[in-house]
Amino acid sequence: MAFRKAVKGTALIGGGAIATVFGLSQFSQYRNKHGALVEVQAAEGVPVRKDHLPTREQQILALQTSGEFDVLVIGGGATGCGCALDAATRGLKTALLERDDFSSGTSSRSTKLIHGGVRYLQKAIMKLDFEQYRMVKEALEERAHLLQSAPHLSAPLPIMLPIYKWWQLPYYWVGIKLYDLVAGSQCLKSSYVLTKSRALELFPMLREDKLVGAIVYYDGALPLCLFPAPGVWVGSVGSAGCAAGTCSRVSGVCGVHCRDVLTGKEFDVRAKCVINATGPFTDSVRKMDDEKVPNICQPSAGVHIVMPGYYSPDHMGLLDPATSDGRVIFFLPWEKMTIAGTTDSPTDVTSHPIPTEEDINFILSEVRNYLGADVEVRRGDVLAAWSGIRPLVTNPDSKDTQSISRNHVVTVSDSGLITVAGGKWTTYRAMARDTINAAIQEHNLKAGSCKTMGLQLEGAQDWSPTLYIRLVQDYGLESEVAQHLASTYGDKAFEVAKIAQVTGKRWPIVGKRLVSEFPYIEAEVVYGVKEYARTAVDMISRRTRLAFLNVQAAEEALPRIVDIMGKELNWCEQKKKEQLEAAKTFLYYEMGYKVKTDQLTDRSEISLVPSDIERYKKRFRMFDKDKKGFITILDVQRVLESISVQMDENTLHEILSEVDLNKNGQVELNEFLQLMSAIQKGRVSGSRLAVLMKSAEENLRRREAIPVDRSGGGL
Repeated sequence: MAFRKAVKGTALIGGGAIATVFGLSQFSQYRNKHGALVEVQAAEGVPVRKDHLPTREQQILALQTSGEFDVLVIGGGATGCGCALDAATRGLKTALLERDDFSSGTSSRSTKLIHGGVRYLQKAIMKLDFEQYRMVKEALEERAHLLQSAPHLSAPLPIMLPIYKWWQLPYYWVGIKLYDLVAGSQCLKSSYVLTKSRALELFPMLREDKLVGAIVYYDGALPLCLFPAPGVWVGSVGSAGCAAGTCSRVSGVCGVHCRDVLTGKEFDVRAKCVINATGPFTDSVRKMDDEKVPNICQPSAGVHIVMPGYYSPDHMGLLDPATSDGRVIFFLPWEKMTIAGTTDSPTDVTSHPIPTEEDINFILSEVRNYLGADVEVRRGDVLAAWSGIRPLVTNPDSKDTQSISRNHVVTVSDSGLITVAGGKWTTYRAMARDTINAAIQEHNLKAGSCKTMGLQLEGAQDWSPTLYIRLVQDYGLESEVAQHLASTYGDKAFEVAKIAQVTGKRWPIVGKRLVSEFPYIEAEVVYGVKEYARTAVDMISRRTRLAFLNVQAAEEALPRIVDIMGKELNWCEQKKKEQLEAAKTFLYYEMGYKVKTDQLTDRSEISLVPSDIERYKKRFRMFDKDKKGFITILDVQRVLESISVQMDENTLHEILSEVDLNKNGQVELNEFLQLMSAIQKGRVSGSRLAVLMKSAEENLRRREAIPVDRSGGGL
């Protein structure tokens, strides 16, 4: 049996993650030593689709009363969920435990690509490395499977390699054609060469100078990168539920000792086999089993930034396989935005590090190298930034993560603990298959063969590319909102549409947006709670993607999200306040809000030429009529009223607060000059106060320039 030691410590169960008991229509979770939620799932046979999810209370009860599980999976990311799904479809009584929420770690912070690995194939050929070749071959097969199993979530994406030296054209062409060849019948679409003019036509932002041409190849893209996306695993495994918490130790034949942090109740969960699928925390869990075991994982950080959609075409990505420091940089369309990032930056931490200004500036510098001179790449256009940890398999003495492939390993400890480590996101299903095979063999479990190949995930069964039209016609949703729901929930989008509130407008009839510029609606918050979201962070980062798309938009939506969740979960005012603050802290440190706000502080330099200083002073004095040296909400309201513009006081307060650097309730001249200097330097963009003051100034000038007799006469 796994963990043949007595249970020690306590696992706390809180809210946020999902645990499903397969075959019992009940579900439960726990949080491990590192705060990870654990999902519990059990099955007596191949699960069937359930129309209604059990409540959290039913899940917790099932976790306590279901007896011994066959398999207990620790980790609710792509690999852990894949293991639970694989085990359940083989008829094994399965439980899964996750510390926080599904895909709250590495799985939700990936590159959004479903790929075989062009650079891995290059290394395999250059170094005659057959293992690397096998990994690429397997990944390409799994790429095709994933595109088929979740067509509403994934799609082929053309990726351009711009060529700036003639000798690179045949070199890269051969490499990409080999990539197509290795894919064989699973090749998405054949790669092709573009002339310079055609490349600029498809990617008009591209730098034209010295451009020779380009090569386009195809990989897969997962627009939402939610793993699972809302409802995907819930329906695929038959039933699901949610709980969250932290456990201080995972050991013993009983699996874990749990405590529900919402109720304080403690209980044991027994399992014949325990599977460690904790990604960056792999070695931590292994050392709970054996303190002397050597490390097998080498963390590697990848930093990502999100920029406005005008930086890239809607349906074409760009990849540079050899940047100035040897890393790969990608530049991809994502959710009508542009995501850019790097790979393979060694790190010593297992928690997700905070993206630094140095990381962001490096990515921006590489982006500038590929975009035309007429496209100004501004620091202020970085809407969100985050860093994810990739748990690559390595020898303990290795320091170079770039030389490590993403091959996965499955190990069995002396006590029977099954560990799956390494691999890559695309190959989660194959990793799960190998892991469950090892578990069955090691623990003599009675189970059938793997059944996940060809299994469609929840939402895919009745989905079609035109499903969104029915949502528009049947419910009166905006077309953009309907497309978003269809591509997120698949055929389950109708369940979200049914609970959407009436807007009170002529159009759209239903579907109140959380923020105006994104298609997320309030009904998704209600639906997210039903799918076991238990924190505001769950909602802004994994039930929606607001935190990853635009931190300011996410912050703007938070009060309404907390209100809706509070109503659904019966939160008191203190609980709502705590959730709001926790979500803001998450945005500030983990999603790049801190480095964004650092672009404009009370210590920011004023780097303006004298003529610009005088111009901005004159604009400022149009609002500061009393020559106080600062402006307040009343000053702004007075100017707006003079040009017949109405704006509510709360909005004005928010606008001024963005520039009120010393937080004294007013914007001083020096602060305004700091703002305008930061805008000129490209460190800040989208300042509402700057746009408002410029617009007001132009309006006043036009009025002053119009002569009294402009009407052509009169009395």
